[in-house]
Amino acid sequence: MAIELPIIQKTYDLIKWYIPILQRLPRNHRFTLGDRIITGLYTLLDAFIQARYLHNKLNHLQTINASLDIIRYQTRLLLDLELIETRRYEYASSLINDIGIDLGGWIKQQKRATPRHTPVTP
Repeated sequence: MAIELPIIQKTYDLIKWYIPILQRLPRNHRFTLGDRIITGLYTLLDAFIQARYLHNKLNHLQTINASLDIIRYQTRLLLDLELIETRRYEYASSLINDIGIDLGGWIKQQKRATPRHTPVTP
């Protein structure tokens, strides 16, 4: 197996920690907000694994960035709706932010690696 990218491992660890918490949400939120976050987390992991093998990664990574932001807001909703404790929110936010920092670095690296198309002047 190839060497694992840290961002993939961080996402995997977030899923392992977060899913049991989301599965204990009250029923009226577990099957709406909880399921959306769970689906988003699995989709995020899939997207990082796929990005690893793409030749042109930039557009894919920018889409992932938007997905990560959605998870960030959904997590904040859990706190605002008083569905998770502040300490759990802070821990989840720190994990999500760590993933965001890595993703931002990956996007910057891809922007530097992507040649800019400059128009030819006659």
